[in-house]
Amino acid sequence: QVQLVESGGGLVQAGGSLRLSCAASGRTFSRYTMAWFRQAPGKEREFVAAISWNRRTNYADSVKGRFTISRDNAKNTVDLQMNSLKPEDTAVYYCAARQGDSVVVTTTRAYDYWGRGTQVTVSS
Repeated sequence: QVQLVESGGGLVQAGGSLRLSCAASGRTFSRYTMAWFRQAPGKEREFVAAISWNRRTNYADSVKGRFTISRDNAKNTVDLQMNSLKPEDTAVYYCAARQGDSVVVTTTRAYDYWGRGTQVTVSS
């Protein structure tokens, strides 16, 4: 069982930066692939980025070059550094976890554990 708690959301102007963090419980954190998803109002939840236990990463095309996912297995945390933010990045951001080391799986149903989300709002 893994419990996830996100933090770091807020309001930022376009072009600015935010860093999201996800704290995970459970002694087997290092065995999980961790990911960030986001959901804007009226839209489906979509994949943002994933990182495996051995730090292989995958990003959605919309965030490549702007967002960076990282993890600290000793601290049981996974972060999402978001730079050059755009108004279209506005959404609730969710941390998710799944067993296995594939980072190319990007569907929500492939992930077993979810946090409650943190709001990110980018003003124009």
